[in-house]
Amino acid sequence: MALLVPPPSRAKPFQFAASNLKPNSSKTHKQSLHYATEARFSHSCLKNGFFSKGKYQSSRRVMPIVRAASVPLSGDGKDSSFGRILLSDVVVKRRRNVYWGRKWNSLDVATIGVVVAMHLLCVFAPFTFNWGAFWVAVGLYVITGLLGITLSFHRNLSHRSFKLPKWLEYFFAYCGAQALQGNPIDWVSTHRHHHQFCDSEKDPHSPLEGFWFSHISWFFDSKAILERCGEPNNVGDLEKQPFYKFLETTYIIHPLALGALLYAVGGFPYIVWGMGVRIVWVYHITWLVNSACHVWGKQAWNTGDLSRNNWWVAMLAFGEGWHNNHHAFEYSARHGLEWWQIDMTWYVVRLLQAIGLATDVKLPTTAHMQRMAFSH
Repeated sequence: MALLVPPPSRAKPFQFAASNLKPNSSKTHKQSLHYATEARFSHSCLKNGFFSKGKYQSSRRVMPIVRAASVPLSGDGKDSSFGRILLSDVVVKRRRNVYWGRKWNSLDVATIGVVVAMHLLCVFAPFTFNWGAFWVAVGLYVITGLLGITLSFHRNLSHRSFKLPKWLEYFFAYCGAQALQGNPIDWVSTHRHHHQFCDSEKDPHSPLEGFWFSHISWFFDSKAILERCGEPNNVGDLEKQPFYKFLETTYIIHPLALGALLYAVGGFPYIVWGMGVRIVWVYHITWLVNSACHVWGKQAWNTGDLSRNNWWVAMLAFGEGWHNNHHAFEYSARHGLEWWQIDMTWYVVRLLQAIGLATDVKLPTTAHMQRMAFSH
C-alpha cells in the first residue's frame, strides 16, 4: 500500500525524513515510519470541522496494551525484572537511582532546588487563597500550559505540525518559557530524543526504568540524558534563530520578572497561586504524559512502543493524553482523532487556522492510518 511522503523539512540537522535515520538506529521499522510520513495537510480532514464524527474511523480496532516485557531495553537478550507498575502490565526492566550515589552538577542542583521551592510555595495555598489569586493561577495555567507547552513547545516547535507568523510563534514560545520547564531549545531537544528512542535504553524518560523516574526523577539528571542521547544536535532549526538563543541564555530571568510583576499586583497570594500552585500543576500535568500515558490506557495504533491513550490525562493536559494517537502520527496537529476525544490544543490550532494565522496544518493521511492500524 502506497504511503504518502511529502518533501522533507528544511530544518537541519533534525528532520522528519527517513533519510535522517542512521542504519544503526535503535528504532524499529514501524517507528521509522513516524519520521518518514510527515504528510501534507489533507483538506478533506477539515470538512467536518472540530468534531468530525467518524472521520478517523478506519480499518482498525483498539488492542490491548503492549506488554512492557516485549519492548527490550537492550539487545543482549537478558530479561531482568523489577516488578510491574501498579494497575499496569508495564514491567520495570531496570531502575536508575537519580538521588543517591552520584555526583550532582550545578544544573541539577539548581533544577531540583526550583522544583522543591515551587512545591513548598504550595503549602501556603490554603492560607493565602483569594479569588483574584485563584483566577490568576487558572489564567496562567491556560497561557503557559496550553499556549506555551502543548501548542508551542510540543506541537509547533518539536513536531512542526503547523506554521505560525514568527511574531506569534515567538509569543507562544515565550509563554512556554514561563512554565519553568526549561528553555525551548532544551525542551524540544529532549522531546525529539524521546520520540527517536522511545521506550529504549536511550529514552530520556521511559517507565521501563520506573514510574517515578519517567514522571519526575529524570528531570534532575542532565548527565544521563547527555550520555544517552549525546549533545543536543537535533534542534538546529531553533538554534539558528536569535530569539531562541536569547531565551536560552536569559531563561531564568523571565519567570523571575513574572513573579515580581505578580507580587507588585497582588502581593504574596499572587506569588503562591500564580507561581507556586500554577507551576506545580502544569509540571505534573506535563509529566503525566511522560509517565501515565506510557503506563495506563489503551493502544489504538500499532506504534511498537508503550504509548497509550489516556482520557483523564487528556482532560488535564489540553488533549496531550491521546498519546498513542500522537506516537502513531507525530506530525499531526490533532491528537484527539475521534470526535469524542476532546483536544483543546487542536481546537485552538483550528481557530488560528480559520482566521488565517496557522498554515500548513498537518493531519494523518488515510494511507498512513491504514499502515498503522493493528489489522494492517
